[in-house]
Amino acid sequence: MAESYDVIVIGAGPGGYIAAIRAAQLGLKTAIVEREHLAGICSNWGCIPTKALLRSAEVMHLGTHAKDYGLVLEGSLKPDLKAIVARSRGVAARMNGGVGILMKKNKVDVIWGEAKLTKPNEIVVGKTAKKPMEPQVPAPKNVKPEGTYTAKHIIVATGARPRVLPGIEPDGKLIWTYFEAMVPPSMPKSLLVMGSGAIGIEFASFYRTMGVDVTVVELMPQVMPVEDAEISKFAQKQFEKQGMKFILEAKVTKVEKGKDSITAHVEKKDGSVEKITADRMISAVGVQGNVEGLGLETLGVKTERGTIVIDGMCRTSVKGVYAIGDVAGPPMLAHKAEHEAVICVEAIAGQHPHPLDRLQVPGCTYCHPQVASVGLTEAKAKEKGLDIRVGRFPFVANGKAVALGEDQGLVKTIFDRKTGQLLGAHMVGAEVTELIQGFVVAMGLETTEEELMHTIFPHPTLSESMKESVLDAYGRALNI
Repeated sequence: MAESYDVIVIGAGPGGYIAAIRAAQLGLKTAIVEREHLAGICSNWGCIPTKALLRSAEVMHLGTHAKDYGLVLEGSLKPDLKAIVARSRGVAARMNGGVGILMKKNKVDVIWGEAKLTKPNEIVVGKTAKKPMEPQVPAPKNVKPEGTYTAKHIIVATGARPRVLPGIEPDGKLIWTYFEAMVPPSMPKSLLVMGSGAIGIEFASFYRTMGVDVTVVELMPQVMPVEDAEISKFAQKQFEKQGMKFILEAKVTKVEKGKDSITAHVEKKDGSVEKITADRMISAVGVQGNVEGLGLETLGVKTERGTIVIDGMCRTSVKGVYAIGDVAGPPMLAHKAEHEAVICVEAIAGQHPHPLDRLQVPGCTYCHPQVASVGLTEAKAKEKGLDIRVGRFPFVANGKAVALGEDQGLVKTIFDRKTGQLLGAHMVGAEVTELIQGFVVAMGLETTEEELMHTIFPHPTLSESMKESVLDAYGRALNI
């Protein structure tokens, strides 16, 4: 007889493992199925190890500018690629192990293998072709074998993978996805990055800081297309000062492979084609949901554009089947997956959570300078016909930023002129990925401009730029 659970989660990424923990907290008998590694792409090959790489790049940047801080660095500073990659992989392994401990702590059974839905309340877990990432921390007593399992509720949290363009398929040697870009065997002298979203720009930033000649090709008219245009332009200027090159409104139509290099045919807006030769190329043209091989079609689970269609409580078109995270559509961000996990499980448990408000999901890009945003861009607000006030405050007028030697930044806030509602906040500069949560909290509490103006921000901090931007929207800025 198949072992039965209240909840089975398919996929142990940030959405999946959070769903399993919350279900266990609410007293539901829970199991999680994983075919490769606990903590998912985010902790093993995405969010966390890339930040470890970027931290090395940040230290490299500071070291090469030591004299700007009155310091003398004797001898040359150069990257040890093997050590940089080893540190990043060590960080990933630590996060992987931490999730294993959490599964054991919360008494969540772990089932290694690949799951397939055979009925709305039944899965069959078979042998996986992928080797689970070491270390496999969960103790044997909470690891279950392959086989058939049933559950009242099944949550699909299978994540996403790099999108592949026909004819420009990554080969792991000359054309990389983020997997290969994270563990290069040697540092290329030149690099072509296809796509300037968060993944593309972060790797462009890392490799440029390490001395690589970097060119970025972007299909849209601006880098980081989802960001506010003004912030995007500001960031691009900073990237260009560092030596990055950009070709906008262009696309790679063909790639010729040499023995140890590629030549990309880049078609521009006017129809002309430029050939660019580089040692390596990163394909960063987005991701697509892992919906294949799960039995979704057999059950009649509705999908759209490669992701599973859900309602506000993460329910699919089939009763008893739910979906969260990247596989459930954009924004494809770990923190969105985690939030959906809690909404989904609490709804299953009979509670009454609020549906996800996608406008309140912050986005962060950990390039140099960092970029962070939440809510409507100025263009989107105008498209909606809203009467708005816009405030701006540059880091060059912020004492802490000047003291840090990081005075190139900008905070931009957008308010509804009639109500004072904060519609959007957009930032570029040092540590803005840590600052954006202040605006996220404000939006969640429906804070008005008046309340933000009367909030005391500590001095000297970068966060003072946030208040000054609010003041500027109403003609009351004090330091510009």
